[in-house]
Amino acid sequence: MVASLLAVVPAYNEEESLGALLRDLRAKVPNAELLVVDDGSVDATAAVARAHGARVLSHPHNLGYGVAVQTGLLYALRRGFDTVVHVDGDGQHDPADVPRLLAALDAGADVAVGSRFLVRGYPSPLLRRLGSRMFAALASLIVGQRITDPTSGFRAMRGPVLSLYASESYPPDYPDADLLILTHRHGFRICEVAVEMQPRRGGEAKLHRGLRPIYYVIKMVLSILVILLRRAPERSAVRHAA
Repeated sequence: MVASLLAVVPAYNEEESLGALLRDLRAKVPNAELLVVDDGSVDATAAVARAHGARVLSHPHNLGYGVAVQTGLLYALRRGFDTVVHVDGDGQHDPADVPRLLAALDAGADVAVGSRFLVRGYPSPLLRRLGSRMFAALASLIVGQRITDPTSGFRAMRGPVLSLYASESYPPDYPDADLLILTHRHGFRICEVAVEMQPRRGGEAKLHRGLRPIYYVIKMVLSILVILLRRAPERSAVRHAA
C-alpha cells in the first residue's frame, strides 16, 4: 500500500500530449499527487498542466530530461513522499501500468522499470533497436541480471534510492543504462515489469533530432565507463541510509 505517492512528469514542449496524460493519471492513479516539471518549454505546457490540476515547477530554460526528473525527486524528498513514479510527458507511458510498477516495489524491488521489450512485437526503428540491444546486453552483464529496456523512462522507486537519485550522481540528460548500473552498484534491487508503450500523442521525439543519436551513444558509453571507474560504495551502508 502506497502511503504517499508522487507522479513526476518531466515535460518539454508537450502541450499537445500532456492534458490527456494527466487525465489518465488522475483516473488510473487517483492517490498520486501530480507534479509536472516544465523544462523551459516555449509553448503552453505549464498552462495545460495547471489547467488539469497538476502542480508545476518551471525551469527558466531547457536543462535536459535528467535535470527535470531530478527536480521532481528533490521536490519529493523535501515534501516527504516515500514513493515516486516518473512518467514521460509525451503520452507513450500508459498510466494503467503504474499499479504494476508499484506492485513490484511492494514485492521487494527498490526500482521498478517498465519494459516495452517484455511485450512481443513492440515496433522500433532499426538503429534505435540495435542501440537499445547493445546497451541492454552491457547493462545485463554488469548488473548480473537480464535487462531488456535500458532506455525506459517509465520507473517507480521508493526508500533510500530516492536520496541517491536526488544526488549529484544522477545523469543530467539521458539517465538510461548508466543509471541502472549506478543503482546496482549502490546495492539496490532492480525489477523490470512488462508495459505497453503507446504512440506519441503529439509533438516529436527530441532524441531523434540532428546529431543527438550519435551524441547519445557516445555519452552513454563514457558515462558507463565513469561509473565503473568509481569506487563502489559500501552496500550495507547505502541500503540502510535514511
